[in-house]
Amino acid sequence: MLDTHHPGLAERIAAATPPGRDRAVDALRAIAIAGVVLGHWLVTAFVAPPGEHGRLVVASPLQAMPWLAPVSWLFQTLALFFFVGGYVAAKGYKPGTPYGTWVRTRMTRLLRPVPVLLLAWIPASAALVYAGYSGPTLRSVIKLVLSPLWFLIVYAALTALTPLVIALWRRLGWYAAALAFGTVAVVDLVRFGLDGPGALGWVNVLAGWLVPYLLGAAWAHDGVNRRLSVALLAGGVVATSGLILCAGYPASMVGVPGAEVSNLNPPTLAAVTFGIAQVGAALLLRDRLARLMRGPRWWAAVALANLSAMTVFLWHQRIPPGYF
Repeated sequence: MLDTHHPGLAERIAAATPPGRDRAVDALRAIAIAGVVLGHWLVTAFVAPPGEHGRLVVASPLQAMPWLAPVSWLFQTLALFFFVGGYVAAKGYKPGTPYGTWVRTRMTRLLRPVPVLLLAWIPASAALVYAGYSGPTLRSVIKLVLSPLWFLIVYAALTALTPLVIALWRRLGWYAAALAFGTVAVVDLVRFGLDGPGALGWVNVLAGWLVPYLLGAAWAHDGVNRRLSVALLAGGVVATSGLILCAGYPASMVGVPGAEVSNLNPPTLAAVTFGIAQVGAALLLRDRLARLMRGPRWWAAVALANLSAMTVFLWHQRIPPGYF
């Protein structure tokens, strides 16, 4: 492991960084990845039920201690990752660039760790079977370990749609984000208020994460100022509080095994409003992060984290976060 405190290493990393690189954006991406990883480790565990040898189930302390829900507010940072992704993709896409070349480059960089992950779990699954674990246990373990792939699929889809996202922003402005937000609200109304089919909620997987992605594209095109950042933070906090306190949405911003409704699986309106609040907070903190990143050691840590961000995200569930 590289030691960023080694004399000269941090300075060399800082010197090798292009002068125009927005270090605050990299810091936000590192925070988003750290939040997701730490959140999974803190609220997910494999538990061996009493008296059931060779069987593991996925559990969460939030099942027995719902008052820990505020912990999920600190570590549910997926919206922040989509926001930064929208910003970076919109900044990187130049009109006139051949779309095939651009998207192939982006997808290659994004999907590079996936084959290794899939190949590694072939012998790992065989080892679990050899150790005597049952089929349900094996399915639970593999499902948890491979669960980050759903995020990667959605992120890849939105990345591929970046030219369309930019066109929507240029043509509709904030109405584009309002349209995505309204889609999530209507889907939730049908699901929860009108007893509509639960499968309809999967529309929100794309529509819900499109909201922060669009906000990132807006930021890339100078469509966000401080006043709007405050409005996003305040409006997101008020809306999320209202949805939890008055509309019956779960307080936890992560999935809780056995819960009737999850804010993430698929995303609900509460997850989207919570993400909007995160975006507002990130925008307000941007200047402070930029100043902090001028320090070579802070920047070296963030730069190293970003070099392996997707690998860390995909592999952080490789070893059970808790086994007892």
